[in-house]
Amino acid sequence: MRRAVVIGAGGQIGRPAVDALARDGWEVTAASRGGGRHENWPGEVRTRRLDRDDDAALGALIGDGCDLVVDLVAYGARHARQLTGLADRIGAAVVVSSVSVYEDGKGRGFDTMGEPDGLPRYPVPIAEDQVTVAPGDTTYSTRKVALERELRAVGDRLPTTVLRPGAIHGPYSPLPRELYFVKRNLDGRRRRVLAFRGESLFHTSAARNIAELIRLAAARPGSRVLNACDPLPPAVSEIGATVDAVMGVERETVLLDGPAHGSVGSSPWSVEHSVVCDMSAAERELGYRPVVSYPESLPETVEWLTSTLSGQDWREAFPTLARAYPDLFDYAAEDAWFAARPA
Repeated sequence: MRRAVVIGAGGQIGRPAVDALARDGWEVTAASRGGGRHENWPGEVRTRRLDRDDDAALGALIGDGCDLVVDLVAYGARHARQLTGLADRIGAAVVVSSVSVYEDGKGRGFDTMGEPDGLPRYPVPIAEDQVTVAPGDTTYSTRKVALERELRAVGDRLPTTVLRPGAIHGPYSPLPRELYFVKRNLDGRRRRVLAFRGESLFHTSAARNIAELIRLAAARPGSRVLNACDPLPPAVSEIGATVDAVMGVERETVLLDGPAHGSVGSSPWSVEHSVVCDMSAAERELGYRPVVSYPESLPETVEWLTSTLSGQDWREAFPTLARAYPDLFDYAAEDAWFAARPA
């Protein structure tokens, strides 16, 4: 039987990835910091505790060898070198990167969004041959590029499929963007504001669709880089309307023609220029077909968010989201903005 090791198995992508591989006939060892088991996994899935930064522990996990390593938490050149150092014991790898590696050709990318004239203007859609930021160790994006470069340099010894997802969604997310709408609904907010007329497009990636890409890449080892996104993404106003429908509420959305007014109108998807990825390479090379659409995936996300938030401050429940978007629920600013609007 083909043996697969999944690193980061306890996370948002890891849970469906382990399930997809196991049901496709792989003998799966699911490794995570906690070493836990997800209730949906088949009983034959093995679990192991792993500190990703412990070289000896990673070597012991691989043991005499495996056919596949799926690394969902690799980050930077050091993690890449851990894998390449074990290339003689690994048949192939699938490693998750990010669409944040892309640059627009004029030095603008995710890292420059807060700078004057720093908003990237990507082609629509973005293909995998789009220029990336330079590799480095200073930001998430530069470290992901360093990871990719190290792995691609030894593609002859360790065939690796690098996947670049966009705005990942689904249960167990450390950065659940949907909370922007879910919490407002739970808090009884009757109105919300969206910048750029609610038309922002930030390509979504369902964890289950990423898991499907992992399953397909595992069956067809090779050295390649592929975008890992859903079908055409919904606009942010469509996301809000879909959340409302799932929660059985009706809310008013006020649309701004331009950017947000401070925190008012700013959502985790609110980009002025579209970020939409070309998925034709994954379709062509792997036969990829999404297993779930955004609306189909949303009910389980909303249920998980509602349950997780119950009885907790949102910052305690989702500290990563709070660090990324500290003013996500500045209701006082919203109320003041509404009060100052002309009648």
